[in-house]
Amino acid sequence: MIEIPVQTRIPRPVELVQQLKTDSLTGLKVLFINMPLRESARPNIPPQGPGLLAARLRLYGAEPTIIDLNAYRIQDKVAEAQGLPYGRHITLDETRGLLARHLHKYGEPRIIALSGMITTLRWQERIVDMCRSLVPDAFIISGGGLATDVKAGLFQWMPELDAIAHSEGDDVILILAHGVKTGTLDESSPYCVGAQNGRLRFLFAGDRPENLDELPFAAWDLFHEDVDGNAVFEWYIQTPVWGGSANNSSATPFSMERSLTTVSSRGCPYACGFCDRQAQGERNYGMRDASNMVREAEWLVDTYHIDFLGFPDDNFAVDPRRVRKLPEAFAHLGGLRWGTHTRLDEIDARAFDMAKSGCIYIGVGAESAAVRTLESMNKGGFILRPRGSKENQLTHINGFFFPTTMVRGIETAQKAGIHVNCTWIMAYPEETLEDLKTSVAFILWQEESLPRSAVNRKMFVATAYPGTEMFRHPKVQRLISEHFGVHYQGNGVPIADDAFRAYLLELDDATKVMYGRDGAPLNFGEMSDDMFLQAQEHLNADQIEKILDM
Repeated sequence: MIEIPVQTRIPRPVELVQQLKTDSLTGLKVLFINMPLRESARPNIPPQGPGLLAARLRLYGAEPTIIDLNAYRIQDKVAEAQGLPYGRHITLDETRGLLARHLHKYGEPRIIALSGMITTLRWQERIVDMCRSLVPDAFIISGGGLATDVKAGLFQWMPELDAIAHSEGDDVILILAHGVKTGTLDESSPYCVGAQNGRLRFLFAGDRPENLDELPFAAWDLFHEDVDGNAVFEWYIQTPVWGGSANNSSATPFSMERSLTTVSSRGCPYACGFCDRQAQGERNYGMRDASNMVREAEWLVDTYHIDFLGFPDDNFAVDPRRVRKLPEAFAHLGGLRWGTHTRLDEIDARAFDMAKSGCIYIGVGAESAAVRTLESMNKGGFILRPRGSKENQLTHINGFFFPTTMVRGIETAQKAGIHVNCTWIMAYPEETLEDLKTSVAFILWQEESLPRSAVNRKMFVATAYPGTEMFRHPKVQRLISEHFGVHYQGNGVPIADDAFRAYLLELDDATKVMYGRDGAPLNFGEMSDDMFLQAQEHLNADQIEKILDM
């Protein structure tokens, strides 16, 4: 067990970065490896995290390279037999060969950085062992969502790891790289948390860079081709960011031929119970200036000839002042179409400025149209009670009461000429069958003014990810403990033991029902298990209307 010692004040990463020079990392080889995600979906958003960190390292003379394991969807008889129309993941043997060829071409790195979401534990466990066998002396670190949610617990499951970096890594990667290059990462380092199996372990806490506008754009050139000459980045460009063919719970009445994404803000000032954004800044909202966004958009259009740009931010339109600048700033982009994510209560006058600047798509996490469920999600707030109102404002439509803010958001976007795609969650704690019916009715109401193909009729299954408020809900913790044997510390944080590992290995991307002991579904809502599974069956068959008859 790693014991984290009590330290005197550790300087903020930004303070240490200010001491670096442009040649501080000259010649240092760093390899980023991005883990595979949902096999059934086409990869359509290139991993901006490794791209940004690689670009940051270059400013100080380092030599980064990237292997993106998620880019591969191999179409063969195996994929066909498994019912994977877009192809299968790369296998471990194929991965080892790819890694060996990459190392032969670019040389052995001093640092290997693994990146992946909470659902990539199984992959990271295997890749870290693979890396250690191929590059015994490399300093191996895990960062991103998994590292942020589990932190030092990962050392027990991945004994070949040297370090963990949680939260935002823009500055931490520089501090870590400088420590490796200068040999100053030893037991006296403020980041050292002790030794395990004869190896020192380090834990780095990330922080927000002082100015997001000063960060370099992602080093997309490192994705252009893999070591075998595959046009990896072109695969991403030719896969729509949003729409039915993207298979990512989005539906659109338009298409795109060449699209890319970038993030214009980090964090979100709201605290929805299901959201895990610790690696993106939590509630510390920060954004890039409109002029900085335009410079990147111009570069992407000129370099990659895109016809659509996605900003998959957690919450794009928080600040109306930036939104008001967009029409003038984006006027130089030649009519580039773009889309983003925001909240329905923020689709007000801002929508018209967004539309004037080329926005044609807004993805919103509606999650539920039922009052009880929204309150349970800690999403009620301005969704149920518009600014200035002390009482819930509801609109009666087709026999159901919907939050007025949600109705107005949809109608306002339509007036502005922007398509809104709603995503939904079912079986959240305290949700009843009647609550679920209300969400279904809202979806069907949308279809009254849009083609059915342009309305998202899918729902995510409420999934308890570590780091979310939902994970701390009493019913959630009780069920996870009953089904997986997970135990918790006094503050509700799970103990990183074999039981917790088993739970994480079962986690998916919320598109599937999880099952626990005796094959029982992990149902956090108030519906019976039979009703829950029946509703799931209707959803999977695209027959959501039948839920209204349950």
